Amino acid sequence: FQLVSLLLIGIAAWGIGFGLISSFRVVGVVIAVGVFLFFIALVGLIGAVKHHQVLLFFYMIILLLVFIVQFSVSCACLALNEEQQSELLEVGWSNTNSARSDIERNLNCCGYRVFYPNETCAADCLRSLHCKPCAPIMEEYSGMVLRFVGGIGLFFSFTEILGVWLTYRYRNQKDPRANPSAFI
Repeated sequence: FQLVSLLLIGIAAWGIGFGLISSFRVVGVVIAVGVFLFFIALVGLIGAVKHHQVLLFFYMIILLLVFIVQFSVSCACLALNEEQQSELLEVGWSNTNSARSDIERNLNCCGYRVFYPNETCAADCLRSLHCKPCAPIMEEYSGMVLRFVGGIGLFFSFTEILGVWLTYRYRNQKDPRANPSAFI
């Protein structure tokens, strides 16, 4: 899990470094999740090395909660149909200006369904006046991205439940470094 957390932090830094993402909220959330996972993995590692019952218990409970959230989000990503995806995209489009300019710039499109001349657009296609609307392009990518994210999330959620089970099994074992007469 430490590798996954460092990967999340690295991807967020890469996205902002190359100008793919300008929303600091999105980057902040990804980095916060990465830091949270790093500390949870560190708690599990220290608990396993020291055979510390309390740290292992908290690691197991937090990992179980992360599993529940991640499994739920992954199933929701895989269960969305095209109409629901379209509604979510439209709500996101109308509620955020920074994401809108990022989308227009990266996908080279203007407007959601229709582009009005009095609106601003960050796309390069505005110079040639042959801009496509962003909704069809976003809908094409969103289905693919949701399936990918849902599949990856399901994979890692099952590795987390395996981690919970292994932690439970390891936690109930005797510490081999302990005094053998203390268990009698």
